[in-house]
Parts: sequence; C-alpha cells; structure tokens
Amino acid sequence: MVKIRLRRTGCNNNNSFRVVATDERSPRDGKFLEILGWYLPKQEGVNFKVDMERIAYWVSKGAQLSETVASIVRKTKKASA
Repeated sequence: MVKIRLRRTGCNNNNSFRVVATDERSPRDGKFLEILGWYLPKQEGVNFKVDMERIAYWVSKGAQLSETVASIVRKTKKASA
C-alpha cells in the first residue's frame, strides 16, 4: 500500500521535511516513489508547498495520507479557495 507522508531532512536544530509517496513498509527516511512537496515547520508565513494534482493522482490509486500531510492538504485547499 502507498502512503503519503513526511520524510525528514535537514540537521538537528533546523528540521525540514519533504512530502513523499512511499510504500508504507519502508522506513521514514528510506526509499520513496515520488516527492510531492515540502514543509518547513520553523519558517514563518508560508511554510509548505504541495503538488495537489499529484496528491490527487496518488489518492485515486489508493494512497492514504498521514495525519500531518492531511492537515497540510486542508490548509492548501483553504488557501486556494
């Protein structure tokens, strides 16, 4: 099963994350299928960007969103509406 979740990058006190489509059995920072966006939790203002077309594609194929990614997607939909 494919899961859309965050992959941690960056250093200890400057975390950054990539939104990725990955097999749910792979480790958090392991192999992934596609990068769908990014999330910078410490940045002020706009701190995320996701490709909604690709997320919709993966969801149509049966992918599930993690809680955090679902929250980011909701914020993106609110901002574009």
